Amino acid sequence: MKKPVQFDIITLFPEAIESYCASSILGAAQIKKIISIRTHGLRLWGIGAHKKVDERVYGGGAGMVLMPEPIIRAISAITKKRAPSNKRKIIILSAKGKQWNQKLAYEWSKKYDEFIFVSGRYEGIDERVVKILGAEEISIGPYVLTDGDVASMAVISSVARLIPEVIKSKSLAEESHWNLFLKNKKNALTATRGLEYPHYTRPEVFEYKGKKYRVPKVLLSGDHKKIDEWRAKHSA
Repeated sequence: MKKPVQFDIITLFPEAIESYCASSILGAAQIKKIISIRTHGLRLWGIGAHKKVDERVYGGGAGMVLMPEPIIRAISAITKKRAPSNKRKIIILSAKGKQWNQKLAYEWSKKYDEFIFVSGRYEGIDERVVKILGAEEISIGPYVLTDGDVASMAVISSVARLIPEVIKSKSLAEESHWNLFLKNKKNALTATRGLEYPHYTRPEVFEYKGKKYRVPKVLLSGDHKKIDEWRAKHSA
């Protein structure tokens, strides 16, 4: 029997995702073992007695940012018993990510059989997580959500439904986005400019597998003019 396509979601609120994924087409596909969807509460890998997962933003600014260590620990725990695979995709839901579209959904459904989603919250996720994990940042549109959970569910839904036997192929062929993609394979939505700059939070130096990942010096300078210039330069 073919192994189910695996979807893992790291989130602060697993219950927000579980009820949706257990319902309707996604729920039926799991019963048939075509796909498997698992949620993982990030606080399980939080730091200290209070399971801390977020910190203040370097360079100043409102809100909190998810720290790198809990996320890295969560990914390691999820994958430690799995063999390395070039068919595994790690995705971070982010307002500054590549804009999601039908073309990407189709390509991912063909190319990967394991997906790990990191669902952001607050002001976002420490930028070093993207580099360490080799993750791809995805946005579901040019707007801001309260969290990445809705975005995770949207991407999972759009990919899972293209996996063979999840939905009848005749139903897929009658959809507007699908027809547009078939008529013009170069078609893709383009992301707008002026999106968020990278975020960094404590610790100042994050060490992973013997390599040190540092916060850019300008964000530690206290020079708000230079910080603003850096942020403008690094906005997508």
